[in-house]
Amino acid sequence: MATLTIDPNYGYVLLAAASTFLLNSVHAANTGKYRKAAKVDYPSAYAPDSRTDTAAHQFNCAQRAHGNFIENQPTALGSLLLAGIRFPVTSALLGIAWTISRYVYSQGGAGGKGRYKGISFFLFQAGLTGLAIYNGVAMVMQW
Repeated sequence: MATLTIDPNYGYVLLAAASTFLLNSVHAANTGKYRKAAKVDYPSAYAPDSRTDTAAHQFNCAQRAHGNFIENQPTALGSLLLAGIRFPVTSALLGIAWTISRYVYSQGGAGGKGRYKGISFFLFQAGLTGLAIYNGVAMVMQW
């Protein structure tokens, strides 16, 4: 049986992972701000389609941006933690880049201003997933 020794640089991976938790809080606060402005009461997840005002549109965009974050966070986070076992610094850098690009993405998408500015998060997420897969193959093949 193999022994796993964790590189002290794995701490950077943990910090990058924690940054995603902070960003989730930013998303929640941002969505709450737009919810209040649009006067959309809980438990409604979105403003109804019958509302065509800017405040309702901005709230719906913020809510969708948050939903998109929540959809992608588990894959990015899991890949970050797995990739960091062998490549802690590279993984941490990709993880921080993912968080920053997700923030940029959320700011564009939340206000209905265009979400494509931070779309590069897909590249960082793909890199982390690739490294995680490589780690699994390398362990099985005993590279």
